[in-house]
Amino acid sequence: MTVYEVIERLPAPEIVRARSQAMAMLDAVLSPEWEFRYYSYDTQWAPSEELASMKDGSGNDYVVVFSESGIYAQATYHESPINAYRVSPPAPWPGLFDSLPQAFRPFAQEVAFLDHNGVQRATVCLWRERTDSEWKCGNVQVPDQDEGDADGAEWLFGLLLEGRAEAYLEFAEEYYEVAPALEVVQHVYDLKPLTQDIVSALNPAVRLEDLAEEIAQIGYPV
Repeated sequence: MTVYEVIERLPAPEIVRARSQAMAMLDAVLSPEWEFRYYSYDTQWAPSEELASMKDGSGNDYVVVFSESGIYAQATYHESPINAYRVSPPAPWPGLFDSLPQAFRPFAQEVAFLDHNGVQRATVCLWRERTDSEWKCGNVQVPDQDEGDADGAEWLFGLLLEGRAEAYLEFAEEYYEVAPALEVVQHVYDLKPLTQDIVSALNPAVRLEDLAEEIAQIGYPV
């Protein structure tokens, strides 16, 4: 599955936002130390802009910007054959950003989304303007690979595509090596207000009052 299949499966923007907030809230409880979290969400990233992000600590990540113009997303799979460092000097894969709407072009040059050489960290780029009825991407010719995910799109956005508490639970068991009850994870996926019982069921070492800053930053319902 490449970016073309991913944009067919991605749900409406408000659902992407809700899933992103739920995943970030779960990570905030399971990993009190921010630098070790996989998923994050920041409602205060910039004026009129919110940011969902993922980083796995191994050079793979994504950012999703929610703005007044719509949603912009880019992701990088560092082992992809279309990564910028396939050539010297490094450069984005042809077509990745060529048809990006003008409203989103500043995001493609956002310093926070560039690597240490000032190159876009992207093997995937997709977007949806506020007036669009579907997700879009550039005219990218992704090489055929045995794994069928040469640009990393399916793996990078996997949990957003799944949208199920069961999928997050599988992720938590592998990444955080914990196995909270499914109904507790579902509670957060449903964006129901947190209680100390829910927090303790996820992580006994965390108190609800300690999460006030994270809850506000994520914009999680209270």
